[in-house]
Amino acid sequence: MTHEVVRRVEEAAAQLAATAEETERLGRLSDASVKLIRDAGVMRLLQPTDFGGYAAYPRDFAEAVMAVARNCGSTGWVCGVGGVHPWEMALMDRRLQNEVWGDNPDTWIASPYAPQGVAVPTEGGYILRGRWNFSSGTDHCSWIFLGALLGDADGKPVQPVKGLHVVLPRADYTIVEDSWDVIGLSGTGSKDVVVDGAFVPSYRTIDSAEVAEGTSAAERVGRADTVYKLPFWTMFPLGITAAVVGMAEGALTAHLDYQRDRVTSMGTRIKDDPYVLPVISEAAADIAASRTQLLDGISRLYDIVESGGEVSFEDRAAVRRNQIRCAWRAVSAVDEIFARSGGNAVRRKNTMQRFWRDIHVGLQHAIHVPGSVYHASALTSMGVEPEGMLRSLI
Repeated sequence: MTHEVVRRVEEAAAQLAATAEETERLGRLSDASVKLIRDAGVMRLLQPTDFGGYAAYPRDFAEAVMAVARNCGSTGWVCGVGGVHPWEMALMDRRLQNEVWGDNPDTWIASPYAPQGVAVPTEGGYILRGRWNFSSGTDHCSWIFLGALLGDADGKPVQPVKGLHVVLPRADYTIVEDSWDVIGLSGTGSKDVVVDGAFVPSYRTIDSAEVAEGTSAAERVGRADTVYKLPFWTMFPLGITAAVVGMAEGALTAHLDYQRDRVTSMGTRIKDDPYVLPVISEAAADIAASRTQLLDGISRLYDIVESGGEVSFEDRAAVRRNQIRCAWRAVSAVDEIFARSGGNAVRRKNTMQRFWRDIHVGLQHAIHVPGSVYHASALTSMGVEPEGMLRSLI
């Protein structure tokens, strides 16, 4: 059955679509789009119930992100990235969860997780310094997750490297206002953030390796819900790729609306064009396949954990392989229909061009790079255990 949050998003579809132009112009989510997302409850889908969330089935979260993204790519992207942060916050110390959500369960949390800073141990915690790119939706967030490397007394990463996810309140970091000038997903406001010597108490940190493995982090904080036992590199890519697939669905809808009554410069109605119609059907099938395969992957891993099983590295690699392929397949399908939309498709007033730009920028995210993940998945399918960097992001 359709989750109530997904239904609310679908009911607000026309309003969300109407915000897309302003969101892009502002370089951040418009106030109207933020209100629509808050009212629908998208960011609380993966939030624990004891802090006002739904602790939802992750498939429902992915479907909500798709529903947003097919109306506004930037808003869908922020939901896909930011909507996973409450899931990880549920694995943090309860003191931190109370600080973040105690007064307002609608508090949003930003990221990024790339370890672009160094955390040097000190009494009671760490001193953090660094500059991070791509903090999507950061203007609307009061807290932030940041990836960091454990440092030595000189502020250099220890060897072998050890990764942390650290959490800071808005007062402890600076948003670099002029750092998001891009050709697509402009409305995500994915600006740089800087931290210059902030103190991070130990209870506001978590070992990134523990989160990556799944179950142990949930058990440590007493979270029994299946959703919190899933691996990080299953959950984090889910929202991002869901946004890409949702954008592809939006592009297809815009294409059909545009082509329905279009006549080419040669006088041929698109409805009678034997060279365009088959491409539309093929693209529609590929986009639908991406949706189905993405949802199937997260559902299979959820079922393994729900039944008491253990998600293996081979399981994770296969789901990551398929998730990446979903994104590439969806983007390729949009390229095919956009290439057959004529010269007027590139005009700013045509919504197709925004979807086309946004979806290509979405494909640029590190979790959509196929090389090492495909390599690792192929090895595991042959019974060979990948080592070293081949295990990254899986």
